[in-house]
Amino acid sequence: MTDTLTVGMLGYRFMGKAHSNALARLPMFFPDAPDVRRDVLIGRDEETLADAADRFGFDRTATDWRAVVDEVDVLYNLGPNHLHPEPSIAALEADTHVLCEKPLAPTLAAAERMRNAAEDSEAVAGAAFNYRFLPAIQYAKGLIEDGELGEIHHVRGSYLQDWLVDPEAPWVWRLDEELAGSGVLGDLGAHTIDLARFLVGEVTGEIERISGHLQTFVDERPMPGEDGTRPVTVDDAYSAQAAFENGAVGTFEASRFATGHKNDHSIAIHGSAGSLRFSLERLNELEVMREGNRGYETILVTDETDPYVDRWWPPGHVIGWEHTFVHENYEFLSSVADGEAFSPSFSEAYRVQQVLAAIQESDDRGEWVAIEDVE
Repeated sequence: MTDTLTVGMLGYRFMGKAHSNALARLPMFFPDAPDVRRDVLIGRDEETLADAADRFGFDRTATDWRAVVDEVDVLYNLGPNHLHPEPSIAALEADTHVLCEKPLAPTLAAAERMRNAAEDSEAVAGAAFNYRFLPAIQYAKGLIEDGELGEIHHVRGSYLQDWLVDPEAPWVWRLDEELAGSGVLGDLGAHTIDLARFLVGEVTGEIERISGHLQTFVDERPMPGEDGTRPVTVDDAYSAQAAFENGAVGTFEASRFATGHKNDHSIAIHGSAGSLRFSLERLNELEVMREGNRGYETILVTDETDPYVDRWWPPGHVIGWEHTFVHENYEFLSSVADGEAFSPSFSEAYRVQQVLAAIQESDDRGEWVAIEDVE
């Protein structure tokens, strides 16, 4: 590998823009990050692709990932969920490093293939759970692992959006089971399950069993720019109850029909000696209740001693959603350059996928499901 890492990026819309922005910011704010060249942007529509490559700073374009997957050092797989398995597996077989967006795959079987490919490859394989890299979340993890909350009893996570409340909102690929695998469960629930595992997994152990319910509120939606409608074949909302190895209980939910919530990813953790609460809509803050206090204290996690904060602005100057991708890219690319494993790995993402699959199976069967029984 050369001193400069060449990047091929599959996908140039929402996540393509987020990760391209992160790559552009790295040299300015993380000068110790590996040197990166945005080599090739991969997509289907040549005209749109060329415009995106110009805006995102890529040298060239390609319409077939197969032609370039072994020509770059790193593949960013940011396409729709059904495109996650094959390009990622092919890259890993060529020992090309991979950062793949979540959820890992549309099905558990495909996620298992990806995990196995990562285990058999010399390359680094990372799953893009960007919320792990928020300063407030990193701070919260430190409190939990230092025992500040005592024994963990409750883990509550919700991810609420409202962009589908209008029944006339147009159909998109995220509403198709063949393309997405699942709806809000995989799209938003994956983030929540990963955060729960990241924050408390070292002290609670894994989720052992789960009970879930999925609901679709609107069965068909108008096709954008066309006459007629197309069926919605995924869930609009889910809820689940979980049991952890140490006896802690979890409750998780997500919805695209939560009127008044644009991107509210919240998590609350309660222990024998304290509690904490976090909301993505106030992402620089962490609410903490310690033993002996009468209520919660709001901590602004923007001091120069807080994770990543010294790379940005003076204390008290807040950061935003896009900075999670900068931190994530810094950690992933540093792992690649140093030849070290990256977390979250494909193995960790597979474990998340097992929990998601168990929620779906529980809804189908109408009973609790043991995670290890899901295949």
